[in-house]
Amino acid sequence: MANQTRRDFLKTAAIAGATLTGISSNPTKAAQQNVLSENRMGVLVDTTVCIGCRKCEWACKTAHNLPTQPLESYDDKSVFKSMRRPNDTELTVINEYPARSWDDYPTTVKVQCMHCDKPACVSACIVGAFSKVENGSVIWNGDKCIGCRYCMVACPFQIPAFEFEKALKPDIKKCDFCFDRTKEGKLPACVEICPNEVLTYGPREELVRVAHQKIQLYPKRYINYIYGENEVGGTSWMYLASRHFKDLQFPALGGSPAPGVSEAIQHGIFAYFVPPIALYALLGGVMWINKNRKSSDSDTEGRHE
Repeated sequence: MANQTRRDFLKTAAIAGATLTGISSNPTKAAQQNVLSENRMGVLVDTTVCIGCRKCEWACKTAHNLPTQPLESYDDKSVFKSMRRPNDTELTVINEYPARSWDDYPTTVKVQCMHCDKPACVSACIVGAFSKVENGSVIWNGDKCIGCRYCMVACPFQIPAFEFEKALKPDIKKCDFCFDRTKEGKLPACVEICPNEVLTYGPREELVRVAHQKIQLYPKRYINYIYGENEVGGTSWMYLASRHFKDLQFPALGGSPAPGVSEAIQHGIFAYFVPPIALYALLGGVMWINKNRKSSDSDTEGRHE
């Protein structure tokens, strides 16, 4: 019965796509998906006071129900022997950079999704699975995702991670700015646990003002630059440092929004095919199949419990 229903759905979708494709041959453009709020929030990261305790890593995993060792295990600094990137099981990581001859301590830097003001992942996603919401978070909706992974290619910070090890129900994983916590008036988990107040959460415009003020008051402590203020059109996470950001492996990016590149993916699809209703029908069929497969898997798991 399920196979018959699936065939009927795909047959109907194909007919609808073929019929509507013939209505018009005018190429269409992908709609703008990103609307900014003047009240969006952000985080200012002061790398000069970070001690690399890694408590933020533990708090992030705990807040997102990811497997984690006890908090005490994060005292292990051996992980700093190699550079790490966020992945599907670690949405934020700390990296350490050796002290220069005149430094007292090495520099440690927290890495996570930057929550761009004009996100490339939002622009690249052809089904609207990514969105920039009013409080500044860039979030992912698994019910819409079809697993194309354009977001991974488009992101200038190489953040979205795919659960390759999960064959049946893989997700795209990344920091969501603790969206569910902040909706309830709570701080992001990493901000709340930070013992040295490395992370300051607040309205982005206010954080920019505070960052410039810090640079002006302590010119020997900070280089005169706020990373994220203008990169790729601005990001919700911004950084202060005592050394050049290129030495801390921050990508050198201009002020032009990254979606200018990623939108070419969509526009290429939409401009060179007659109206994309057939594509939508196909994608809709894939989404419908995946949704029903997930439901079927859940039912099976429930019966086996």
